Amino acid sequence: MIYDLIIIGGGPGGYMAAERAGHAGLKVLLVEKRALGGVCLNEGCIPSKALLHSAKVLDYTLHGSDYGVFIDTKKSSLSDIVKLDHKLVIERKNNVVKTLVSGVKSLMKANKVTVVYGEAHIVDSKTVKVGEEVYNGNRLVIATGSVPVIPPIDGVKDGFENGFCLTSREILDLEEVPKHLVVIGGGVVGLEMAAYYSSAGSKVTVIEMLPKIAGAMDAEISTLLMKSYQKRGIEFLLNTKVTAVTKDSVVYESVGDNAGESDSKSTNGNSIAKVDKVLLSIGRKPLIDGYGLENLGLVLEKGAIVTDMHSLTSLPNVYAVGDINGKYMLAHAAYREAEVAVSHMLGKRDVMRYDAVPAVIYTSPEVASVGETEESAKARGIDYETVSVPMVYSGRYIAENAVTDGICKVVIDKKQRNIIGVHLYGSYASEIIVSACMMIEMQMRVEDVQKVIFPHPTVNEIIREAVFKI
Repeated sequence: MIYDLIIIGGGPGGYMAAERAGHAGLKVLLVEKRALGGVCLNEGCIPSKALLHSAKVLDYTLHGSDYGVFIDTKKSSLSDIVKLDHKLVIERKNNVVKTLVSGVKSLMKANKVTVVYGEAHIVDSKTVKVGEEVYNGNRLVIATGSVPVIPPIDGVKDGFENGFCLTSREILDLEEVPKHLVVIGGGVVGLEMAAYYSSAGSKVTVIEMLPKIAGAMDAEISTLLMKSYQKRGIEFLLNTKVTAVTKDSVVYESVGDNAGESDSKSTNGNSIAKVDKVLLSIGRKPLIDGYGLENLGLVLEKGAIVTDMHSLTSLPNVYAVGDINGKYMLAHAAYREAEVAVSHMLGKRDVMRYDAVPAVIYTSPEVASVGETEESAKARGIDYETVSVPMVYSGRYIAENAVTDGICKVVIDKKQRNIIGVHLYGSYASEIIVSACMMIEMQMRVEDVQKVIFPHPTVNEIIREAVFKI
């Protein structure tokens, strides 16, 4: 049999391409090495959110008095009565993953996608081997995803072997909550895991080489998020570099000002902290090795496959979607890239646009962002203006939240008067941001948004409040 399409990788980009192509009537073969759903479903987006929701339930319980809800006790404090059972949290997380993986399998079956498990090896653009079996297809989608970046820190290799060092995969399956967890890297994954394990009872220290956390996130919102974490007892060491890892400690040094302070010993200019576990979370890189990609001779840039607006590579009928193209390492970006790729195969007019790809940090409070920040707009030479509105301008927000330091920041192109960026800090941010994405995608002007009717009371009204302040 010659397939219309062979897909390597069953993560978000891969299974979305398979679903869309199968639904359109193409004969599709999907090859997956480990488990359908990829990193996002099995060891990333979904399991981490399951853990974070348990932490959120715990926080609501401990602070129920803020909402007039009490547990009557005279003998012990509430924190002694209300406990988080980490093992049950992990068990629930595993059940969530199992249910959703089963759903993806059903989706493949419903769209008549042939799924083969094993390591794929690319022979050429129309031939793929899995073990001893050879499969032929007219088109190829590469969706192999990414792997964690492992920095060349002294002692890390031994740390992985003895279980002292962890990646985002292992941290989601820890059987016990570490007393002291060090997170190397203040990006999305590191912050989310810091939030969960802090709620679960760990002393958490986040070490970040940059002068701010949350990567390219708006600087003001990044500062607010860090202050919120610090109130919970999470320690931050910014402008700080980890130089070595031993069997029970982390050695680090300052590489700039305002590096922070820590309960650690200092020797020869280095600081040493005794810890129980170390999470390495400094980012991910496209997975380009180990499956014969070199046989295609594709154009690569900075270790990623170069693609155009149709997710097409430098070879005709060869596409690359998801983390492998290095553009946006986000599941929702991979979904859309997959859809665009299949549209191109079918001759439908469709292009991939990256101006309105949202990013979310699912902590409590949440952070969500889309489009230009003040910093990026300034770097691009855009004549812009911003307006920031406290979340307390939303009736529903203040009715449902005891902590009211959230903000909504809107970035406007002064010349065109259209919205080019929206940044949110506060509960519901992950749900609100989609409306901002549509505004940017449709290049809506301030006057256009002012005419939109927002349901009341909703937190989403905060965007309307902001645009009327411009």
